[in-house]
Amino acid sequence: MTRRNHPLPHTTAGEAIGAGIAMIVGILVLAFFGFVAASFAPAWADDTERAQLRGWYRSLMQPDNPGISCCGEADGYFADKIDVVDGKVYATITDTRDDAPLGRRHIPPGARYLVPPHKITWKHGNPTGHTVIFIGIGDEVLCFVQNGGV
Repeated sequence: MTRRNHPLPHTTAGEAIGAGIAMIVGILVLAFFGFVAASFAPAWADDTERAQLRGWYRSLMQPDNPGISCCGEADGYFADKIDVVDGKVYATITDTRDDAPLGRRHIPPGARYLVPPHKITWKHGNPTGHTVIFIGIGDEVLCFVQNGGV
């Protein structure tokens, strides 16, 4: 048998085909495990990040009542639209996250709240990447934390 222009020198055609199939199977196995690992990684990152944020929420105290919590995730809404009118701060809810996983009542995006100056806090930073307003059951502002560093 002559071995002209054969992709793998010193092998038969059958050996070359077998080696090609083995290489394809190897690539598919590596791709499969890479996909599986990548699909789990975001879930782990989300869980870790969520736990850190939950701790931040729990650490917040009302600036005018330092012994009373701002409550927690269930009372926090992103409010990235802020207006100052006649020296008064107004925060507009921009939060479109699903309320159920957060255990909170629904306040629709676009709802606007007057933020009393004594409810503004920044003592614990803000790792959320959003301005957060905490709204109580009676629609009162409990705390207001501007977007900023941690």
